[in-house]
Amino acid sequence: METILLEILNELRRTESLDAKFLAQSIHRYNRNISKSGQHCSKKKLFPYYRRIKETDPERWASWGIDEALEKRLLQVLQVKPRRTASGVATITVITKPWRCSSDCLYCPNDLRMPKSYLSDEPACQRAEMNYFDPYLQVVSRLHVLTQMGHLTDKIELIILGGTWSDYPASYQTWFVSELFRALNDGDDAEQNALERRRLYEGKGLSTGKEEAVEFVAQLQHEVNGGMLTYNQAWELLYRDNTAWKGIAAEQVCDFNELTMQQDRNEKACHRVVGLAIETRPDTVTADSLNLLRRLGCTKVQMGIQSLNPAILALNRRNISPERIQEAFELLRIFGFKIHTHFMVNLYGADAEEDKRDYERLVTEKAYLPDEVKLYPCVLVEGTKLCEHYADGSWRAYSENELLDILIADTLNTPPFMRISRMVRDISAHDIVAGNKKANLRQLVEDRIRMAGKTIAEIRYREISTDATDIEGLVFEMLTYETTVTQEYFLQWVNPEGRIAGFLRLSLPNNDSLLQRPSALPIGPDEAMIREVHIYGKVAALHRDGEGAQHLGLGRQLIEVACNIAKAQGYKKMNVISSVGTREYYRNLGFSDNGLYQQKTIHYGATRTTTKEATHQRQSRAVSS
Repeated sequence: METILLEILNELRRTESLDAKFLAQSIHRYNRNISKSGQHCSKKKLFPYYRRIKETDPERWASWGIDEALEKRLLQVLQVKPRRTASGVATITVITKPWRCSSDCLYCPNDLRMPKSYLSDEPACQRAEMNYFDPYLQVVSRLHVLTQMGHLTDKIELIILGGTWSDYPASYQTWFVSELFRALNDGDDAEQNALERRRLYEGKGLSTGKEEAVEFVAQLQHEVNGGMLTYNQAWELLYRDNTAWKGIAAEQVCDFNELTMQQDRNEKACHRVVGLAIETRPDTVTADSLNLLRRLGCTKVQMGIQSLNPAILALNRRNISPERIQEAFELLRIFGFKIHTHFMVNLYGADAEEDKRDYERLVTEKAYLPDEVKLYPCVLVEGTKLCEHYADGSWRAYSENELLDILIADTLNTPPFMRISRMVRDISAHDIVAGNKKANLRQLVEDRIRMAGKTIAEIRYREISTDATDIEGLVFEMLTYETTVTQEYFLQWVNPEGRIAGFLRLSLPNNDSLLQRPSALPIGPDEAMIREVHIYGKVAALHRDGEGAQHLGLGRQLIEVACNIAKAQGYKKMNVISSVGTREYYRNLGFSDNGLYQQKTIHYGATRTTTKEATHQRQSRAVSS
């Protein structure tokens, strides 16, 4: 592999940029010239090899003559899947253990090896099962992989999936999140701690082998798939009184003192949590449940909506009304959470035109307007109750053209303050009995829109991503929209092509709505809320310059403008729903810790920065730099 690295280095010395084709050809030549018994190379092996030489063989490293500038360019070439950290943070998804579900939707998978609605062949689920569903082990293994791929992991967004979070005991919720923070805090000790923890699970009699896992659930899985048992009934028989699982469950508890200690440690850890998302259902969203989520450090809530049509919800055994969904949206927005909804097309009872109308309601009506959407088609999975309707012909999967037509219409209807995070679930094609099996569905949608000469406004399509940021051309823009309980401001930095370098979500709550609600609400009248600040570009290491939009002062300027907008509307305080790892950043901007949030008093005698001035300051600083 040294041969390939030296070829890369010589090419980088000769030219400003290295073509991906050059790297592929170098690897191909190397593999062709070694013997069959030799160790073949691939791109994913180059970065670990480079790190090993730098750390363990200083003489060879020195002989390569790599200065800081050259190493920076080398890392760009060696990084695997650069989009993984293109949004500015490294994302780690973890899965909770199998558990009873308080719902029983028609389309929902019933894999007994997983929490309800997830399948064991989904990538994150495979990782979870290999790690006993232990949060510490899942984080450590994922950090290792991301590091080996050449990604910085200074800033971490944690995503907790596994069905309905609120169905788990509160003590398990606290323990699970505490262990996530502990894994990120332990640094160099984490790998050894993980080995010791694995031995603990092995000592309890648990295994991570796929064959054992399949055998463990096989008989009851057959009965669930045949409709003789429900998922919950089978779960009770498998897990509740199982000696190993029961013994482990007894240890999966902790109190808030332990959690608070781990959160405080994380403020200065080498892997800081800059976002924590938790998945639940809208009918579990209450003021009390959201207070708990904030104490855990949650900043974003993923919420399965699926449809706003009460008839479709009822047919699919989704026991909730649009009014209750609206109540969940209102509470989440008042609490300051970023709202990430799941929405499905091709549900039982729906048709193409109804699907389009349904989504249009989600993205235009004041009662809803989420910040992010997972927009994906319903697919048929063995063992779901939807199979009966497929068998009798009352449900069929849309054709590819029908599906693309709906998704194209939905994408074009999505406003520029909203992000479509994905269009497919990570369900393996062999698990899908009927429905879309194409992983590149989003690409097909975007290609057809471009060919039609139309414009996509949603955020993900406009992200600057892995591109370097030309700060001289950035312009400030402000979008406003109303919800049933707030006036929303979407402040963004965009380049001349409309690509987004950073944004801020500001909520100005309606004081009348606050006064009509219970005292459990965390904010009072005349308090504004910053719900999100996100600067795009390649991940910049903490306290070091990066190549993207981060660390250019864009976020600070957006916050200044947000405070002045709130001041102009008569608000006296500004709250921010900060993550544990961003608390110090906001303290440096004058915010103080204040219960569930960080808060700043808006001083009316201060000099006001207008939106025009913000753009002028950005451009002036760009010129001077």
